[in-house]
Amino acid sequence: MLSRLTRLPRPAALAVCAVPVLGLFAAAAFAPLPFVVAVPGLTADVLGSDQGKPVIAVSGAPVRDTKGQLRMTTIRATGPSSTMTLPELVGHWFKTDEAVLPREAVYSTGGSDEEIEKHNLEEMAKSQSAAADAALGFLRKDPKDVKVELNLADVGGPSAGLLFSLGIIDKLDGDGSGGDLTGGRTIAGTGTITADGKVGAVGGVALKTQAARRDGASVFLVPRDECADAQSELPEGLQLVPVTSLTDAVNALRALNRGEPAPSC
Repeated sequence: MLSRLTRLPRPAALAVCAVPVLGLFAAAAFAPLPFVVAVPGLTADVLGSDQGKPVIAVSGAPVRDTKGQLRMTTIRATGPSSTMTLPELVGHWFKTDEAVLPREAVYSTGGSDEEIEKHNLEEMAKSQSAAADAALGFLRKDPKDVKVELNLADVGGPSAGLLFSLGIIDKLDGDGSGGDLTGGRTIAGTGTITADGKVGAVGGVALKTQAARRDGASVFLVPRDECADAQSELPEGLQLVPVTSLTDAVNALRALNRGEPAPSC
């Protein structure tokens, strides 16, 4: 084969050599790739109801009537078992209301669709327990006396933890001075929470800010480490407030209610 190529004119030889290379590129272009496409997902008011039940139900302590909203945010992504090719991904890459993400960034545990859904629901249950502990700890209430039940169907993962904690605080104590923690606004945000009130990063923040603004939020609480991501596609009219702890979030909302400046990214 090599001897035949050496007898061909140079352009013809290059064309013959290019055929298998082009074949490899074509095969790569249409091979399934480990990416998913994500878009802004649903938001839910943790001070409201879901499927006829209060999202936050408290017993053992008086509960306030609240005004305003605290909206947890999500992203919606193609399923873990779905596949996409390079030409399909290119069409999504440059859209501001979509994101192409490595599959493991969204579905870190791997496994089947059913296994991932089970894991996400377990993570949500853990997050709800930590959120209740963090809120009651902040308010210095004994969890033996005050019981909190959280109900939010069809949402998995731990990223609503911060908003759950804030909702519990608003239901029980408001802003601490007789007013609502929200100040009557629609507040949105995202962030994991630990039982001692530390806020953690979650991912997909740029899409979540779009979901928040779409659903009427004017303020978005974001884990401080994700400020840059949140700013990348920030919708007009949405104020970013970075936090690292539940105390940060409460203090920032109290400051806004007093007309004082809150931290910004």
